[in-house]
Amino acid sequence: MADKEIVVTYGVLSERTEVEKRTGITPDIVTRLKRSGVACVVEQGVGLDAHFTDADFEKAGARVATRDEVIASSDVLGFVGRPSEDTLASIKPGTWVIGALQSFTDEAYVDSLKQRGLTAVAMERLPRQLSSAQSMDEMTSQNSVTGYKAVLKAADAYGSFFPMMTTAAGTIRPAKVLVLGAGIAGLQAIGTAKRLGAVVTAYDVRPAAKSEVESLGAKFLDLDVDLTKGQGDGGYARELTAEERAAQQAAVDKKAAEFDVIITTAQVPGRKPPMLLTSAGVNGLKRGAVIVDCAASEFGGNVEGSVVRERVITESGVTIIGDPDLASGVPVTASQQIARNLADTLVHFVREAEEGAPAALTVDMNDEIDAAMVVAGGDK
Repeated sequence: MADKEIVVTYGVLSERTEVEKRTGITPDIVTRLKRSGVACVVEQGVGLDAHFTDADFEKAGARVATRDEVIASSDVLGFVGRPSEDTLASIKPGTWVIGALQSFTDEAYVDSLKQRGLTAVAMERLPRQLSSAQSMDEMTSQNSVTGYKAVLKAADAYGSFFPMMTTAAGTIRPAKVLVLGAGIAGLQAIGTAKRLGAVVTAYDVRPAAKSEVESLGAKFLDLDVDLTKGQGDGGYARELTAEERAAQQAAVDKKAAEFDVIITTAQVPGRKPPMLLTSAGVNGLKRGAVIVDCAASEFGGNVEGSVVRERVITESGVTIIGDPDLASGVPVTASQQIARNLADTLVHFVREAEEGAPAALTVDMNDEIDAAMVVAGGDK
């Protein structure tokens, strides 16, 4: 397929830190974007932690440049996360910014984008229920990686085997794993734990989750609590009432004592993560039990006592791992997926403003995706 005339320059900066190993672009995406009339310029070393070299990007057709050159020459900048205030200060007015902007919880940041004259597209606001939006769905792609990595991290911290094993010294029973939250991350965690040989049980407030859990060979945890209206828009969990949360917490705390490993993945888009396991539940676990809180963040987590990016060992010998960066621990696959999400989101906005006009970056507030995702610029 012949490449289209270049109408947009897409820049991607390195976001490499001690905890962030992903990149927002991969060489194959450079090639795909050229076919849509998008040229790519990337910062030197942008993909090294995901094992993509500058030579790989140049071979695919990207220009490799300094950070300042990328910012100055780009019509659009794509981010795994969001640009820092220092980076924002160097971005020229009129530039588009696409990334996970935390727009639900940080109005001041969104105001800053508007004041700087930027057009901002928030990946977290994607209307996921639309079939046309599926390839843009960063939450789904990264949560899948998160669920997989959470199980590996738990297995590494747990002091015994996950599968049942018969040895010369006798038979070792399999680990009993509880997954709380059976969305994308939870289902991947269930599947991974099953493949490692654990006996897996899972729970979710959404009624539809029971059949999904059981289809993977896991048992659905019966809390004896009526939360039949736990499903919200787009099939994601809604925020529970105070009474529902209290009933759920008490039931989970009681049941948790049966398990060796607990993985919590419950998040409500744009809201504080629900508290699923209180200190009473944690203290009721046996010594040597492991908890991985995938929802741990500056806004809280699913487990009382979890600390972001730390491994806490309680006085009763329970290990709590609060890790919001699990997807970054699988940087190759996670980068390939998020790069596709960002690229397809960009291409959605490259279109004719009017019939017969040249293609360009365009916001159409009559389009459901545009109306949901554009938080600055586009007359917002």
